[in-house]
Amino acid sequence: MQSYKTYFSDKRFLLSFFSGLLLLGISLVAQFFINDYVTSASSNSVTDIILSNTRVYNVGGVFIWGAILLALVGIFVGLSKVNCLPFALKSIAVFILIRSVFISLTHIAPFPTHVIINSTFFNKEAFNGIFTGNDLFFSGHTGLPFLFALMFWDSKILRYIFIGFSIILGVAVLLGHLHYSIDVLSAFFITYTIFDICKFFFKKDWQLFSEK
Repeated sequence: MQSYKTYFSDKRFLLSFFSGLLLLGISLVAQFFINDYVTSASSNSVTDIILSNTRVYNVGGVFIWGAILLALVGIFVGLSKVNCLPFALKSIAVFILIRSVFISLTHIAPFPTHVIINSTFFNKEAFNGIFTGNDLFFSGHTGLPFLFALMFWDSKILRYIFIGFSIILGVAVLLGHLHYSIDVLSAFFITYTIFDICKFFFKKDWQLFSEK
């Protein structure tokens, strides 16, 4: 793999990298405001074949720290594979934007017996849509690590690490009744489609990503 100096002295790489950062920033702002809207517009909860037949478990620790660990692993991998950054940033941004559209369309309230995330820090409004809020369909905790797994599918170790994150966090949000079953199951199918969309629209970034 080429060095940081080589990549960050390449104008095309810099343009792609900073455009990815800009798109990611826009997606996070959009998510913040859409989550405020969804929280204020939520209606009633519905029954669920899994949640209605299982008791709620306190998975707050896994829900929060699992997501933070995923972010740290993602950042570490990105910094060690700098050629991956433009495509990864844009794909994460597209994932967040598409998910924001989805959650804005349906305003179902959380399941009545969901675990309450008690954290002085993470309950702040800035974390709406990550650790708090009514953003249900589809599950970001399940979909985002699966997106990483698809990106790094050719690396068996990274593939299994990110699939493991996706399964563990997916099970956690179900046990904590933080997401409905359809939120978790649909995340795999929607995320796969998002990945294909990104490969189509960001072909050059994907080619760079795929360099050894």
